[in-house]
Amino acid sequence: MAKTTRSKSAASKKSTGGGRSKSEGSNSRKSSSSGNGSSGKQSPLLEKFFYDQLRDIYWVEKSMVKSLPKLLKQATTEELQQAFEDHAAVSEEQAKRLEQVFEMIGKRAQAKKCEAMEGLMKESEEIIEETEDGTMTRDVALIMAAQKVEHYEIATYGGLVQLARTMNLDEVAEILEQTLQEEKDTDQLLTYIAENDINMEAEMEGTGQENE
Repeated sequence: MAKTTRSKSAASKKSTGGGRSKSEGSNSRKSSSSGNGSSGKQSPLLEKFFYDQLRDIYWVEKSMVKSLPKLLKQATTEELQQAFEDHAAVSEEQAKRLEQVFEMIGKRAQAKKCEAMEGLMKESEEIIEETEDGTMTRDVALIMAAQKVEHYEIATYGGLVQLARTMNLDEVAEILEQTLQEEKDTDQLLTYIAENDINMEAEMEGTGQENE
């Protein structure tokens, strides 16, 4: 009888020990997996890069609020003028959205000059100088210049969304994704405006067939 009791006792200890080990293993995995969370240990290098890119696109949005009204004045068609006016208002909201993101990650909302965007803006100024006022060719050029900007913003916001998800900043990712979709919508709108007669009318300019 004593032998049977000792056997049961040993089995009980073995079972209990196994359960404890499994629990500890689970806790260990949880601790390890939470390392990339917003409150966990993130890579300081990735955090800095993420912050720098936010500052970069923040400069872009603030600059767009100022530059779009200038493009609006140079546009010929009402449809394109309206598109520029609407996107200037959207850019203002996008800048405020970025300020919210800065606050969520505990960083100062500070713009960092974007050399690439400055180059694109200078290109748009050159386009205005090289095309005639009141022509469809001017509108074609403005649309192309604006879409170059949109593509830069789409690439930047797309990258920021993915980085935010990698860093488990899900709410930040959602906010940035909203802006990303707005930039895609604007790009599609500009394409529609260009294809809706502007490109064709520009092709006829200077040929004597404009009014035929």
